[in-house]
Parts: sequence; C-alpha cells; structure tokens
Amino acid sequence: MGTSTAKDAQALVASLRSAYSATPTKLKVVYMAIVGSFPFNAFLSGVLSCTGSAVLAVCLRMQVNKENKEFKDLPPERAFADFVLCNLVLHLVIMNFLG
Repeated sequence: MGTSTAKDAQALVASLRSAYSATPTKLKVVYMAIVGSFPFNAFLSGVLSCTGSAVLAVCLRMQVNKENKEFKDLPPERAFADFVLCNLVLHLVIMNFLG
C-alpha cells in the first residue's frame, strides 16, 4: 500500500465534490422517467443547474491546478472570483427560466 499525501486527499475531495454536483442530475432523470415530466421547465432547470455547477467546478479545478501550465498566470483568487460570478449568472438564468 502506498502512502497518501495531502495532495491525494485534496484531489479526492475535489473529485467527490464534482460527483456530488452531478448526482442530482441522474436522480432527476430517473425520477422523470418513472413519474413523468409534467413541469418540464422545472425538470430542465434542475438538470441544467446541476450540470452547470458540475462543469463550473471542473473548470475551477483546472484553473487552480498548479500542474496545469495553461493557466499558470491566473491567480487562484481570480479563478475563484470567475467561478462565483459564473455560478451567479448560471443560477440567475435558471431562475429566469423557471418563471
């Protein structure tokens, strides 16, 4: 058994967070398949919200990863600010779509 480091633990937590964001989407699709899709805009809003949050979380992970040379000049604070702003815009659009 290898030794685990703090870096491995952080990667595991980040992966679990992304999986946690994507799990409600799967549950909503199963629920719609079983029960039906009467308020379709509510179903669509929920799925897009969960999927968008998961995508934004992955993008944040890519930007703050020290090994990724593509974002080496981007400070982590700026990446987090972009993440928060994009989440705010995403959820404002979702709330507008709900009506």
